[in-house]
Parts: sequence; structure tokens; C-alpha cells
Amino acid sequence: MLTDLIAQDLHVIFCGINPGLKSAAEGHHFSGRSNRFWRVLHLAGFTPYEIKAVDDTTILNLGYGLTTAVERATARADELSNEEFQHSIEAFKSKMIHFRPKHIAFLGKPAYIAFTGKKRISWGLQSEDFCGAKAWVLPNPSGLNRGFSLNDLVHHYGEMYCNIQ
Repeated sequence: MLTDLIAQDLHVIFCGINPGLKSAAEGHHFSGRSNRFWRVLHLAGFTPYEIKAVDDTTILNLGYGLTTAVERATARADELSNEEFQHSIEAFKSKMIHFRPKHIAFLGKPAYIAFTGKKRISWGLQSEDFCGAKAWVLPNPSGLNRGFSLNDLVHHYGEMYCNIQ
């Protein structure tokens, strides 16, 4: 199981779909060899240097947190069922209401779609808040997400970074 890195009143909570097997086994967020999260976060301006997955707790010092929409670890996010998302909604919403982040960045569309019931969403800032926070939907940084190059990811994450400063 992967533990949330979360605290009260964070500037941004980044919400992955669910833990990868390597991250769950090692206990560190985005530790898969091909995952681009830490590199993208740095290149987009969120961090002053590229954090290593083993040092993931340091993200809290920068005003950011990490969580997942669904707790169960899988090799691929598409292994999750709709029921797993549905069973996670209330606990996730309670967590966000309790911790009160200013922004929630959903990494990939599946969790946001499942949690809101919306059928069509675009990348970026969403028109409605989510649990009192500004909601953003950013491309998933997984190495399995070949639809987005590193430059594409940096562009989307950088857009968020520039808009929340």
C-alpha cells in the first residue's frame, strides 16, 4: 500500500489514478523507472530540482501533496473497474474536504470522470471546483502514456504552474 503525502491547506494535491506495483512495493510515489512525474514537475517549475522518488516526502516542504484516487496497486491503470472508482469517491471527497487544498491536479482523466460523472472533459483547469478546490486535469505522466511526449507533459503542467502563482 502507498501512503498519502498530505497535510492541511496545501497549495496543490497531485492525485494519481492508483499506485503502480513498484511504487506500492517500495512505498514511494511515482517510483516506476519509466514514470516521468518527478522530471515533469521540475521542468514545469513546481520544484527547484528533480526530486527522487525515494525522497518523495520532501514535496510537502514545497506546499504540495500526493494521493491516489484508488488505493489498489496495478501494473496498468486500465485494470481498475468502474466499481473501484465508485467505492473510492466518498473517501476521496472526505479527504479533500478535511485537508482543504487550494488546487487538486488529477493526473489523467479517468478518476475525474468517475468522481464527477462528467462524460466530456478537457485538459487543464475545470469550470467547477471540486470539494472547494480548483480542479485541474493533467495528462498522466506514466511511461505507458505514449500519447504525450515529455515536452507535451511539461507544457500542460507548466500551464497549471503559471496559472496558480
